[in-house]
Amino acid sequence: MPELRIALYARVSSERQARGNTVASQLAALRERVASAGLSIEPGDEFVDEGYSGTTLLRPALERLRDAVAAGALDQVYVLAPDRLARRLARRYAYQVLLVEEFRRAGTEVVFANRLIGTSAEDDLLLQVQGMIAEYERAKFLERSRRGRRHAARSGLISALGKVPFDYRYITKDAGGGVARVEVAAEEARWVRLMFAWIGLERLSLREVSRRLSEAGVPTSTGKARWDGTTIALMLRNTAYVGRAVFGRSRWIQAPPRLRPLRGHPQPARKPNSRIPVPHEEWIEILNRPGFTGEFVVH
Repeated sequence: MPELRIALYARVSSERQARGNTVASQLAALRERVASAGLSIEPGDEFVDEGYSGTTLLRPALERLRDAVAAGALDQVYVLAPDRLARRLARRYAYQVLLVEEFRRAGTEVVFANRLIGTSAEDDLLLQVQGMIAEYERAKFLERSRRGRRHAARSGLISALGKVPFDYRYITKDAGGGVARVEVAAEEARWVRLMFAWIGLERLSLREVSRRLSEAGVPTSTGKARWDGTTIALMLRNTAYVGRAVFGRSRWIQAPPRLRPLRGHPQPARKPNSRIPVPHEEWIEILNRPGFTGEFVVH
């Protein structure tokens, strides 16, 4: 009997999960499952999508895996759980069924490491129910988290902000003695003052300010060496620099699918979402509350 050709598929939906070695733990569990079945894996048969959402099928590793299955090169595909194939929303759940059926038609068996799956209608129904329950739990967690942050913002707590502006440092509740707060970073604040002075007093262009910052070796808030004019324009409009932190300025929505990839970006987007502005009357401002310095950095 010829040896089975095995492949592994793992996915995490955020870069933070990728850095936390969640993919490594998935692969370790899958390798252990394959070894317990007395099987082996070829070096190039591990397919991993790091930082890609399960709401889309446009994932680089998944595309390669589907091509390999279609070519008849694989007998079994091991996945930790159904939601690693696809997840989120009833119409997205259909992606799970689509992939399982696609692999079966090509003669490839899908093996979920955390449970057995057969080929009967009852097994398919169980897979559907499990997928919907998993999505319900995720949706409940996200909604509770969203409302919790909104309540914290209305209460004037700086912990509601997921990210602080350039030249501020976020001090967690544990590090701040029970109260979360932000503090001005002196070195970065010096460059922010120069940005405002260059734009407001010297009337320099955004491109010239970007050039000066890049040449001076000032890293952006994300650690990049090159500054972008759009980033500086957003900073100039950020009310946090006059002591008014705003929560809920924008929100994410599901982006419509693209007919073709963007020029210069052959890979699909990691997060197929779009950020849209929220009406001003729905903003929640944290006005010089305890924990927010409110220091105007341009003196």
